[in-house]
Amino acid sequence: MILEIEIPTKEEFELIDITPLVNEKIRESGIKEGIAVIFTTHTTTALFINENESGLLEDVKEFFESFIPKGKGYKHDRIDHNAHSHLRSILLNPSIAIPIRDGKLLLGTWQSVIFAELDGPRRRKVFVKICEC
Repeated sequence: MILEIEIPTKEEFELIDITPLVNEKIRESGIKEGIAVIFTTHTTTALFINENESGLLEDVKEFFESFIPKGKGYKHDRIDHNAHSHLRSILLNPSIAIPIRDGKLLLGTWQSVIFAELDGPRRRKVFVKICEC
């Protein structure tokens, strides 16, 4: 079963906690134990697991903006001016796999699934493959 989540982003660089959206899809599936594979199909988006704390999320954004700054003269910018977004996504992941227990993602107390929009605003899609095992 592959389920789709649509994410309308509002900013060029935005970090969104999608944990509740993924857990909702798991609840709808009725699966209590298994694994969820979460995947974004866009080359300028990514997924990661970390704490959904506003200061930390600002730190993440500042880290990427200083480590891979926009407009540094990247060759890809000759095409569509978003090389920094592609380079930032390379350091993250397009997919993550998380166990399911008791009908929801098995995450630690402070863990959340964070969707990274690196070239917005846009309408994005994330796919969730839920397997019972």
